[in-house]
Amino acid sequence: MAVWETLLLSNFALDPWLEGSLLHRIVGSLRTWRSGSALMTYADWIGATLVALLLGFSPFVSTTLIGVLLLACSGFWILLTLSDDPRQESQPLATPIHGTIFLFGVISLISTALSPVKMAALSGLIKLGLYLLFFAFTARLARNPRIRSSLITIYLLTSLPVAVYGIRQYFFGARSLATWVDPSSASADVTRVYSYLGNPNLLAGYLLPAVIWGLAAVWIWNGIFPKMLAIVTFAVNSACLVLTYSRGGWIGFVVALTAFGLLAVYWWSARLSPFWQKFALPLTFGVLVALFAIAVLFVPPVRDRVSSIFAGRSDSSNNFRINVWMGAVRMIEAYPIIGIGPGNSAFNKIYPLFMTPKYSALSAYSVLLETAVETGLIGLSVFLWFLAVTFHQGWKHLERLRDRASTEAWWLMGALAIAIGMMAHGAVDTVWYRPQVNTLWWFAVAIISSYYQNIENR
Repeated sequence: MAVWETLLLSNFALDPWLEGSLLHRIVGSLRTWRSGSALMTYADWIGATLVALLLGFSPFVSTTLIGVLLLACSGFWILLTLSDDPRQESQPLATPIHGTIFLFGVISLISTALSPVKMAALSGLIKLGLYLLFFAFTARLARNPRIRSSLITIYLLTSLPVAVYGIRQYFFGARSLATWVDPSSASADVTRVYSYLGNPNLLAGYLLPAVIWGLAAVWIWNGIFPKMLAIVTFAVNSACLVLTYSRGGWIGFVVALTAFGLLAVYWWSARLSPFWQKFALPLTFGVLVALFAIAVLFVPPVRDRVSSIFAGRSDSSNNFRINVWMGAVRMIEAYPIIGIGPGNSAFNKIYPLFMTPKYSALSAYSVLLETAVETGLIGLSVFLWFLAVTFHQGWKHLERLRDRASTEAWWLMGALAIAIGMMAHGAVDTVWYRPQVNTLWWFAVAIISSYYQNIENR
């Protein structure tokens, strides 16, 4: 157990390491300027406004504008970091999650330096760097519970028109912008909604966090009308996600709801009788499985789409993914240690050398395979370590909040369930790397990280 706790950085404090770092010495170098600036008195809320703009505009604007907003967030994070006064900060400068993410960034940098297509990999490294800085920026801001709740609320409110437009497409029709369904399958004539995002799988990936946080808001928002809004948010986003007919999205949806349900039962179990403390979790799991089974057995479109998952190569979408996965495995065999470098540009230059003829692709259609392709087995190992540390830290935060009966735990439970669900979706799809979804992934991880406390304050 001690080895496991050490591996997951349970009691590891990064601040002493940071204090001995040469790079860390520049932190606070602008604090004198900041102390005399009236505008920087509201620095955290200015930063929160930048994040809110990103969350509010991302489903409606081009990826270029999303990149500009990410760049603005990164620049403001640097300004905040340089002007912070470490002596007055009660919160830690970094968490174990930050440490694993930093190490993954270093591995990606080395992978870029050793890449056979360095300029293409450099482009991917810059994009990755923007996401990682967005995580650091949001994790810092979200330590303030009001900012945390406000940012999640803005995302939930933004998701509503996206979901409503998607549902409208289902009833009034929507032109298919690509071949999303096997034309020989029973689901060939099904309308797959895509709303403003232009792709059903991408829409499902975007809505998944809204479903879970919408459900969490039922318990954390006060007042009858806010709670009704939370219920509407959950219901509308769930309906739209189902109507995407995205099999990967459905997998993420089921996994995330199951994870959230089990976390919620754990949260309540301390208040239950000994009998229910023992049987609440297995009974909840059984009920959820039964509900999903009923949907599969008695709703024909759902049954057809779910059965196609197990159709193997006879389903054209499955066959495409299998061929791409085989090509990705061949790439890993050729570059096993440190990979080809991050980003889709590097992938697009190397993949044609290993692909099955006629099966071109923009990525490996699996987050774990893509990570191994880009950063090798070393990078994949660090990424898995990052996931383990993140979920372990989240669980520790949940235990602490459970002991205090703090309702803030609902946002944390939502973030944990979202991260699990997005990983499940990402195991079989490529939308995790799209800016509209990847920003939400790092937003959820930042929310988990924001609950961290110094060891001495626990």
